[in-house]
Amino acid sequence: MSKFSQLVRVVIVGLLVLCVGHPGMGMRLSHAAEPIKIGMAGPFSGSDASFGEQLWRGAEQAAADINKAGGLLQQGGKGGRPIQLIKADDACEPKQAAAVASRLVDMEKVVAVVGHFCSSSTMPASTIYADAGVLMMTPGSTNPAITERQLSTVFRMCGRDDQQGVVGADFVLNRLKARRIAVLHDKTTYGQGLADAMRARLRSAGHTEVLYEGLTRGEKDFNALVTKLKGVQSDAVYFGGYHSEAGPLVRQMREQGMTAPLISGDGIFSEVLVTSAGGPGFVKGVYMTFGADPRKMPAGQALVELFRKNGYEPEGYTLYSYATVQAIAAAIQATQSLEGEKLAQWLRGHAVETVMGSKSWDGKGDLQVSDYVMYQWDDKGKYREVE
Repeated sequence: MSKFSQLVRVVIVGLLVLCVGHPGMGMRLSHAAEPIKIGMAGPFSGSDASFGEQLWRGAEQAAADINKAGGLLQQGGKGGRPIQLIKADDACEPKQAAAVASRLVDMEKVVAVVGHFCSSSTMPASTIYADAGVLMMTPGSTNPAITERQLSTVFRMCGRDDQQGVVGADFVLNRLKARRIAVLHDKTTYGQGLADAMRARLRSAGHTEVLYEGLTRGEKDFNALVTKLKGVQSDAVYFGGYHSEAGPLVRQMREQGMTAPLISGDGIFSEVLVTSAGGPGFVKGVYMTFGADPRKMPAGQALVELFRKNGYEPEGYTLYSYATVQAIAAAIQATQSLEGEKLAQWLRGHAVETVMGSKSWDGKGDLQVSDYVMYQWDDKGKYREVE
């Protein structure tokens, strides 16, 4: 079997009710088949656009592969309808995210949404989707409140801040042996939530941070803050936020002679961090939490090779987005329905085989299993998992 055939096989397994070798697999979709609209909402402009690119690449490829395999709502190999992705830019701005969500629901009439990315955008948008009975699954929003509200049609394909914050805190205390730890955040729903999870874990272990402070997104001059960090003799700095601020922060730490490691979360899991820091030499000694690298999982190998063959490295959330489309598609195909409540009910009771392995959800819409690990950046601007 060719590697592309293996990829198609993964997609079909994800649809659950189809099987490899079915005579309808190679059929072309009828030109008359009405498309099934799925929203793809994320930051396609602004400082977080690199994450939006990852999301779009993954979702676009998943839709193409599913359409090639015959589409959705097939019965006996017939009647498949193609997925049509509706791209919606929220720029990681909460007000824009709410407007995007309303447009997707009221004007585009989407049946499901892949997104959003920033937790501050997902919070208001998810309320709109839930009120409309539209299934939403975020590939990257980690704030616990998103699912703690128990909105019936809201899910995620990633872990939570109170999970990765624990991993980060334990690493700082047990591996780095740091004791004078500063905790910073960018005042966003995601960043402060992550910092607070880290802070809570530190305190439960008997440690109080030497500095707890917020900075503002979009700022680039953190020299005064670095002076504070030096003043409290920080031997580790934890930052809840994104690469656009983490980069200048770590560069100015190094320029002022601070050698303390910077530790952060999945918001800096992009090689754009190197650019924002001013070069690979500045990111050495930076650590971050993220899920176990999906590019190394057997289920996704054919897909990873396809991306690389086409000149794209599927880092970060690319495969998360692909898997999200797979999960939505599996629910649609299994239930033969486009109703959000039915799709949500099915997902809560069934596992889905994805390019990131088998995924299943609890009653809140969270993954049953989270797999956060620690990564380290080197002086060549590359990251690897810490063993």
